[in-house]
Amino acid sequence: MAVYLDCNATTPLEPAVLALVTRFMERDYGNAASPIHDFGEFARMAVEHARGQIAELVAARRDEIIFTSGATEANNLALLGLVRHGLATGRCHIIATAIEHKAVLEPLAEMERLGFAVELLPVDESGRLEPRRLADALRPDTLLVSTMQVNNETGVSQPIAELSAILKDHQAFWHADAAQGFGKELEPLRNPRLDLISVSGHKMYGPKGIGVLIARKRGDAFPPLHPLMFGGGQEQGLRPGTLPVPLIAGLGEAAKLALRNHQERAECCRAFRQRLLAALAPLGPVLNGDQQQVLPHTVNLSLPGIPSDRAITALKRLIAVSSTSACTSHTRTPSHVLAAMGLEEQRIETSIRLSWCHMTPEPDWDKVVATLQYLRRS
Repeated sequence: MAVYLDCNATTPLEPAVLALVTRFMERDYGNAASPIHDFGEFARMAVEHARGQIAELVAARRDEIIFTSGATEANNLALLGLVRHGLATGRCHIIATAIEHKAVLEPLAEMERLGFAVELLPVDESGRLEPRRLADALRPDTLLVSTMQVNNETGVSQPIAELSAILKDHQAFWHADAAQGFGKELEPLRNPRLDLISVSGHKMYGPKGIGVLIARKRGDAFPPLHPLMFGGGQEQGLRPGTLPVPLIAGLGEAAKLALRNHQERAECCRAFRQRLLAALAPLGPVLNGDQQQVLPHTVNLSLPGIPSDRAITALKRLIAVSSTSACTSHTRTPSHVLAAMGLEEQRIETSIRLSWCHMTPEPDWDKVVATLQYLRRS
């Protein structure tokens, strides 16, 4: 069986998370909105416990945790939820980066259709946003700045602290798509200047179908978000519907484990990375992105002379890897992230992304290298 090296697309479940989700599926299946009996009350308590576990990871308040179906929904709520406020106040300028995930770029395209001016800032070959570009782009009517925490294709961490200093005295709301970095890079998301943070459970060893929008208060006021759905008033009136208690409990457990085991996981992933790069060295890989800023569970590299689609197909019985984000991998569209970094076409077309975790077994690297060397010769 192939070794799974596509953890940036989705991660395996932690065993403790799976056990807890199963428990709430099979035994403790009450509705958290019906605390009129023990089943409902226990479900409500489980939801609030998970809310606290997630809040602790980012130094937020419990009431700032809004459960969603995942980061895509959280991104849509954070961005499109500000449309009414922007139109009402005349603040219709939005800044984001050219390397954002489609779950940010497509809602921004919809906002542009509604009359907003969307400015996508370029990055350089490092894969990072140069902070001065944000400083130069800010305007008095800037409503929102959206910058991802960690890029899903390169694993490059963005300069959250430097961007925070630039935004310190500006009224713009600041959103971070933290799907890739939540639970893996802790300190940046504890920055109180971040107003809105999007999270997915399945990127951090939790279940699919659950996520969070963290909406930090300024003083006593929440960001002026308008709901996108109606029918129940749950989650501060922003996200109606029956709460999926098993998934929420699982996400809370995943957050608890991320906080407790963060250093141990990082060291494990760092050691795996060293062995991976040593094994692939005979192929002369070209690493993409600033390797000083890449999280230890990801590497994006180009293999000269080996098209990525051929490499992925040839390796699928040995290792499961990808070349772009999961949501666009089926389209065979060249990476918009690597293109935004200014990489030449040939380097993009030979790039693959390998991503792993603390539970990843060691592949047979000799067979991997031999397969790729054969491809290069053929």
